[in-house]
Amino acid sequence: FSRDGQTLASGSDDKTIKLWNLETGKVIRTLIGHDDLVFSVSFSPDGQTLASGSEDKTIKLWNLETGKVIRTLIGHDDSVRRVSFSRDGQTLASGSDDNTIKLWNLETGKVIRTLIGHDDSVRSVSFSRDGQTLASGSDDNTIKLWNLETGKVIRTLIGHDDSVRRVSFSRDGQTLASGSDDKTIKLWNLETGKVIRTLIGHDDLVFSVSFSPDGQTLASGSDDNTIKHWNVETRRKILTLQTLQTLIGHTNRVTRFSFSRDSQTLASGSDDNTIKLWNLETGTEIHTLIGHDGAVNSVSFSRDGQTLASGSDDNTIKLWNLETGKVIRTLIGHDGAVNSVSFSRDGQTLASGSDDNTIKHWNLETGTEIHTLIGHDGAVNSVSFSRDGQILASGSTDKTIKLWNLETGKVIRTLIGHTNIVNSVSFSRDGQILASGSTDNTIKHWNLETGTEIHTLIEHDGAVNSVSFSRDGQTLASGSLDNTIKLFRIKLFGNLDLNLDSLMAKTCDWVRHYLENNPNVSESDRQLCDHVKK
Repeated sequence: FSRDGQTLASGSDDKTIKLWNLETGKVIRTLIGHDDLVFSVSFSPDGQTLASGSEDKTIKLWNLETGKVIRTLIGHDDSVRRVSFSRDGQTLASGSDDNTIKLWNLETGKVIRTLIGHDDSVRSVSFSRDGQTLASGSDDNTIKLWNLETGKVIRTLIGHDDSVRRVSFSRDGQTLASGSDDKTIKLWNLETGKVIRTLIGHDDLVFSVSFSPDGQTLASGSDDNTIKHWNVETRRKILTLQTLQTLIGHTNRVTRFSFSRDSQTLASGSDDNTIKLWNLETGTEIHTLIGHDGAVNSVSFSRDGQTLASGSDDNTIKLWNLETGKVIRTLIGHDGAVNSVSFSRDGQTLASGSDDNTIKHWNLETGTEIHTLIGHDGAVNSVSFSRDGQILASGSTDKTIKLWNLETGKVIRTLIGHTNIVNSVSFSRDGQILASGSTDNTIKHWNLETGTEIHTLIEHDGAVNSVSFSRDGQTLASGSLDNTIKLFRIKLFGNLDLNLDSLMAKTCDWVRHYLENNPNVSESDRQLCDHVKK
């Protein structure tokens, strides 16, 4: 990636480098010049130059404005596996199958120094943030730390049982992460040269590791086709990302999808006016449900998995028999696009939210309206039933959330706090909390008994389009226009006792280890929690 995040460079076996515009997904330019496959590409810190290392034993420096080669660096006796710029952009490090690392002066194109010490190919090189140290990983199973002023080895880190594919410094320069063909990641204390911990979880070689900017998490990529996200402090995997299947069939944008309760079927709604049902075990299409005359904005399974509801730009809701793929009933009544549909837990009623600013509550046996809920001053984007089926929550373009008594059809409470459109609402499993996602880029947690805001999560850099609690109620997922999905641990929100004693106890639980063990804490501060009950 370029430093500004707008361009991606890729090196290929086809001997070329391509520059991609990440907004459009289009190729900006193809850089042609190497005589063999390209192993590594790296942007200069100022984003004006690209370095590439190749099996043709050369490194090329490219002017990204013109696409021309500025200079070809010749000196290695074998393939160049990795290239990396120093933070000031004045030096380039290259690792090669000739077992050496070379440091290049980019102004002159000359070798400053050749670092000799590895007994096999050098797979990875990485500068420390202060530019004084270089780390290298090799097929000799070791990592070496080099003093760049003297060119001497500071320390050799021994511990991996196979080739070291990638090394990465933490932002503070105190820790190094290494990924290896032995399927492990090791975290090293650079002061002592000892392994802090070994992260085990991949089923194949680890070819990429990278610290998050705050140094608290690490991402690793492997030939087992997964990306793992690790909590560095606890050594636990936060998340494993793996493409299980790619489901292809829609001819336009996929707007919504929903899992059946048994997780065997996925329903997807699209701007192509259709709904597709997918068998998740085989990745094959079960049915294409055709009947809407507009884009499908929402799909929802009934609890028994026999019926699917869909809401569309054609102002209707359709109920589908999932065994036959046929329409059971079309619910007509809205005067605008239907943005959201949701079954009650008992499967006897359905709620729908629409661009006509209303919510309709439907009797599914008769297909008639029980209530039309009127109160929002803008389109209703999301509707969600409480677990007991007595309350409905709705989020709207009027920036508010409303809680409705479904027996009376009246508003119980209006939740005000978002500064832009509310796109999604979701009840916690215990019914005590509501989560809401908004175009103001925030997620809010609401206490439903008092109607007050418990918490605002400011984590996304774009509109939050969807929020959803996990089945066990301990995790909240959010999807955003910033192209990310975030998972939040929310176990405490529902049962947090907010009296002073419990808050003090909770706080001291968090900081007690720090107070007892950090050498920079004063003796008086070290005793702050001594009289607080554990």
